[in-house]
Amino acid sequence: MFDFFEQPYTLIGAAVIVLFVVFTIRSVIPEKRHWWQFLLPVLVAAGGVGLDMLVQTDLEKINSVISTVIKAVQEEDCDAIEAVVAEDYRDSFHNTKWDFVAHCRRKLTPPLVYKNKKRACLVELSPPKAMATLFMTTTFDKNSYVSQNYKPFIFFKIEFRFQKQPDKTWLISRGELLEIDMQPAKWNDIR
Repeated sequence: MFDFFEQPYTLIGAAVIVLFVVFTIRSVIPEKRHWWQFLLPVLVAAGGVGLDMLVQTDLEKINSVISTVIKAVQEEDCDAIEAVVAEDYRDSFHNTKWDFVAHCRRKLTPPLVYKNKKRACLVELSPPKAMATLFMTTTFDKNSYVSQNYKPFIFFKIEFRFQKQPDKTWLISRGELLEIDMQPAKWNDIR
């Protein structure tokens, strides 16, 4: 079923149709002309833009969490990462959220990351769960151990699983490292 919250700009197309209807009515029945008739398409278009600005969809919330993680890794901010990880977090290497956060604190020591860039993100949404496959490039700081001993940038493929919380937010419930530089990898491959 079509959802205007997912595609609010469809209402702008509807506003164009309403404008044609207004022009048609005004030309066919001249005695029905009123100045306020031109406000109808404007109101429909404003409704579409208003929906987009006021209502945040599940997909937008998930993309916001992913952007938060990317920015937090770039800034080596483990507290921001901790805020978007669910209490029941578990993956193939970390048994709890706290193991994961401790691992982040050990590995994300400055200077490490210079820049993170999201290349692509595929999101499969089926509430109350979702899965996102993130393709990104990490450019390391020129003074970092990785840049000096390996290479200055690496391509990552990471799979995140999300769980919708009772307060309608989405948190990461699982994160698996799938590839490093297009080679299969796991969390314990990060040294």
